[in-house]
Formats: sequence, C-alpha cells, structure tokens
Amino acid sequence: MGFSRGGQAALYASLKRFHRLWNKSGIEFAAYVPFYPNCMTTFRSDTDVADQAIRIFGGTPDDYNPIGACKAYVARLRAAGKDVVLTEYPNAPHAFDNPLGARPAKVQPTFESVRNCRVEEEDDGVLMNVDTKQPFTYKDACVFHGPHTGYDPEATQAATESVNESFRSLFKLN
Repeated sequence: MGFSRGGQAALYASLKRFHRLWNKSGIEFAAYVPFYPNCMTTFRSDTDVADQAIRIFGGTPDDYNPIGACKAYVARLRAAGKDVVLTEYPNAPHAFDNPLGARPAKVQPTFESVRNCRVEEEDDGVLMNVDTKQPFTYKDACVFHGPHTGYDPEATQAATESVNESFRSLFKLN
C-alpha cells in the first residue's frame, strides 16, 4: 500500500520484471493497493504484473496525479486479463485521506506534477519525455507547479471501507 509517489511505487511494484530484478526472497505481496498514484509513465512490459489483486483509489478532481491516466492503464491491464479495480471518488482531491489536509483543497505552489507529461521507458531503462524525445527530468516544460491537495472525509470513509472489504475478500475473512 502506498500514497501518491508511494502509490506509484506500490502500483509498479506489481511488475513481474521488477520482481525478477529485485525480489531475491521470492516472497510476493498478497495485494497491491495504491492511492492516487502517478500513472503517467509507461514502463516496458507494464501489463505483465503479478497475479495478485491490484486495487487503485483516486479522486476525479485530482490535478496532481489525474485519474484519467490510471483509467487508461487499468484498461490495458484488464485487456491483459489482470485482477485490477480502480475506485474513483467524485469530490476527492489529491491526498484526500489526510485529515490534516485543507478543506476545500488548496494549491501547493512548490509541489511538482507530471500530469502534462508523457513518459515512456526505453529499452535501456531510461525514462524518456515522449514529446521532447529526451530523458525526462523535473525541469521539463511539461512539469506543472501548483496542484491542489485536500481532505475529503466522505471519500476517506468510503476508501477505508472499500480497502477493508477488499482485504476481507482477498484473505477470505468474515
């Protein structure tokens, strides 16, 4: 489970290629639960994921890590026959489950979002900005400063219940 950039790590930790490279123990996670991850990067073989469930949570108004990119990735995963569910909350901004977050959501002027970027992994592992055909950096013109973050108690409650239900189902608990 991870949130924002941690959500991105939780999501892409499911790639079998990364397991082969880094998981020397052979032990696999029971499920992958990313909250509002960045889905703007297309990794090589990114539909070849672990056989465990992937449950993604995000908000419609999230302008930090827009859920639309995750919808596209989820569609590709489903087409590949993977067990993936995307749950979208209509009023939830980025970091919607942080009770210390602003209500309503507030601009974070120093935060950087790649929402306008298209990044793809090349065969040599370099992440390339598709538009410039150069290695991606946070200095690229596509990087946006000032996305919103905020708290949504209704989405937080719904996500908590959904995660709990997912775990009860996945682990066959009553």
